[in-house]
Amino acid sequence: MDTASPQISTDQRPVIRQLDDAAINRIAAGEVVERPASAVKELVENAIDAGARRIGIEIADGGKTLIRVTDDGCGMTADELPLALSRHATSKIDGTDLLNIHSFGFRGEALPSLGAVGRLTLQSRAKGFEACELSVDGGVMSATKPCALNGGTVVTLRDLFFATPARLKFLRSDRAEMMAISDVIKRLAMAEPSVGFTLRDVSAGGDRVTFRVDPETGDLFDALRGRLGRVMGAEFVDNALPIDAEREEIRLTGYAALPTYSRGNAVMQHLFVNGRPVRDKTLIGALRGAYQDFLSRERHPAVALFVDCDPHKVDVNVHPAKSEVRFRDPGLVRGLIISALRHALAEAGHRASTTVAAETLGAMRPEQPPTATGTPRIYQMDRPSLGARQAAFGAQTPQPAAPSSGFAELGQSWSGRVVEESPQGLEETPAEEPAHLPLGAARGQVHENYIIAQTNDGIVIVDQHAAHERLVYEKLKAQMAENGVAAQALLIPEIVEFSADDMTQLLALSDDLTKMGLTIEPFGGSAIAVRETPAILGEVNATALLQDILDELSDFGSSQLVREKIEAILSRVACHGSIRSGRRMRAEEMNALLREMEATPHSGQCNHGRPTYVELKLSDIERLFGRT
Repeated sequence: MDTASPQISTDQRPVIRQLDDAAINRIAAGEVVERPASAVKELVENAIDAGARRIGIEIADGGKTLIRVTDDGCGMTADELPLALSRHATSKIDGTDLLNIHSFGFRGEALPSLGAVGRLTLQSRAKGFEACELSVDGGVMSATKPCALNGGTVVTLRDLFFATPARLKFLRSDRAEMMAISDVIKRLAMAEPSVGFTLRDVSAGGDRVTFRVDPETGDLFDALRGRLGRVMGAEFVDNALPIDAEREEIRLTGYAALPTYSRGNAVMQHLFVNGRPVRDKTLIGALRGAYQDFLSRERHPAVALFVDCDPHKVDVNVHPAKSEVRFRDPGLVRGLIISALRHALAEAGHRASTTVAAETLGAMRPEQPPTATGTPRIYQMDRPSLGARQAAFGAQTPQPAAPSSGFAELGQSWSGRVVEESPQGLEETPAEEPAHLPLGAARGQVHENYIIAQTNDGIVIVDQHAAHERLVYEKLKAQMAENGVAAQALLIPEIVEFSADDMTQLLALSDDLTKMGLTIEPFGGSAIAVRETPAILGEVNATALLQDILDELSDFGSSQLVREKIEAILSRVACHGSIRSGRRMRAEEMNALLREMEATPHSGQCNHGRPTYVELKLSDIERLFGRT
């Protein structure tokens, strides 16, 4: 049934007309200012571009009634204020080269857009000039007048979206909007460690500081580490690896957390391009590819990574909010991220995150009954010397009990102690094992699955199955890398029909797929012939496999699906071929496992990202028993 368009009159031809500035600004505001957090982002970025070293942000009612940004930047003169509120007026670029962008802002849309949908007031003072003020109320600009201000700029935005009340219905609660604003400030704070930020909630006449960081000093990594510790938490920097790599004038810096410090969502993934916080699918796909061998799909790594390159190699003018970028050579950036992160994780060796031990101690800590003073009772006890501990160890070595003893069940055959067999007639002594090594010396096995090792300053508990599974898996991967992926030729090639665009994407990957044992070639028209598949995958549904590869290309811009499937098979082989739970191990086997873990990269976590061992310091154990 034909239905007339409500926008077009049937009795006359539609007429093209020029919209007025107020309508144009409201339309632009719909792209630039989606919510209060978007307005805060634009105003704070302007302050950073103005050279500010301290920025204060005041928010009331989640930004719906008040947003005020104060900075100590270069300021503006009375003549520049009206120009700053004009569309596409900016001091960031001259318009001759839209790729040579070194600032956050450059479009010149934020201030006029905010003035079109709210009540905006600008107060500014440039060095050597008088302070001045200018207001815009729903797109209507007032005259410039003098004001009192020492320096810098103060931007006050009240009653956001009062001119477009329909937008107010789409805003979330004050608490949710405040959390979004805080997230924006934290991302910008990570991008600019040398700038101080203070976020205040002044709702209902209050004045509560919700976030504050002072300017950091030191070199690049010292300043960034200090800022990340204050924004992402001290646990992150304690369990993160420094990243510094460069390839073809593209540099990658920042910090990436150990796999055992993963999260259930992606909230701790912060990516920056030339200092600008972005959400780019190329970078996210590269991050996923770098960790895919260490984390399951439902776990997400924690990172803060900075990609710096020539502005001409990346286009930031892709989205009005400047949250997306487009690289000239995305494959180069992806390869740099994957190789740099995997190299750093390999150098970490058997290291696992410190939070594993903290969580273990938290689970073991008993309830402390309060004393009369309200504080837990502390038991003081001197720590014995090393010689005293060794003597006590020898004295406590279980000896074969007499048949009449009531403690016959504690004989050597049932003991969890690791003691080497001594020659007949000689006194049994503890084995001399290298307790000074990172994972120490094995002292026993409990529940036929957990190895207890002693270090110089604590104990290590190892999950023998998970640890051996990672060791076998790394060996299998090394063998595959050395010998290549075996391919099996199909007796009758499988012909799969695709659209012309999909076929072009797949054929562009044909060389990479061939290296992984999947051989494809054009078969006329838009058909593709699958001639070989990876032998380790067995029977393969070629149509479903190629479609999954296309879906991954659409989501992340690249595909590691075939590699992931092969490595998943290797992981299952490693799981079935490793030491099973319930097997009793001899002393030399346990110590050999510990030494191999120390020498194998990534042995701190199993194939699914779970820790393979827990290290407890002696001081922490003594606190469990109230000895400190």
